[in-house]
Amino acid sequence: MKPALQWTLIVAFALASAAVGIWLRGAFDEARVPPPPPGLKVVALGESAEPLLGTTLDGVNQPLPGEGRWRLINFWASWCPPCVKEMPLLDAYHHAQGADGVQVIGIALEDAADAAAFLDRVPVDFPIFAEPNSRTDSSVRLGNTRGVLPYTVLIDPQGRLVAQHLRPFPDVEAIEAWVGERKTSAAKE
Repeated sequence: MKPALQWTLIVAFALASAAVGIWLRGAFDEARVPPPPPGLKVVALGESAEPLLGTTLDGVNQPLPGEGRWRLINFWASWCPPCVKEMPLLDAYHHAQGADGVQVIGIALEDAADAAAFLDRVPVDFPIFAEPNSRTDSSVRLGNTRGVLPYTVLIDPQGRLVAQHLRPFPDVEAIEAWVGERKTSAAKE
């Protein structure tokens, strides 16, 4: 067999093997995503996420702030190292928004007292709510069926879920780019 043909076959086999590996990984990842609990409506992209309600750290149930504005909702917990690292970035993004910009909201998926203790050490100026971490918490309702934190969603001014982000943002610029791309896409529709 000629060396050129031999190398062509080796490369073709390697590419085919890589394609099968990528396909299998996707199939395994999809199989690991648990279905939502029976009766829980999971909001799909483009659907209304309303009503958006939360419980303050003082135990008051109320609508999430920012109705009629873009809202970035970040689900986090004080026991989640990537969440802890991301909090100052979210706070910096919040401060850059001003009164009419994107409303940043945090929802701690843990006991309110634990979230409050964390915020005493790492204060932020955006509104924080808390709820128990469960298979039916609001992050699951907004698409986080894996239950992985941090999890961030973007809600448009009409209350529709327009984007989901499953991992921490590395810097404020990444948050700005992620939000900016979605707002630009929405403006084109």
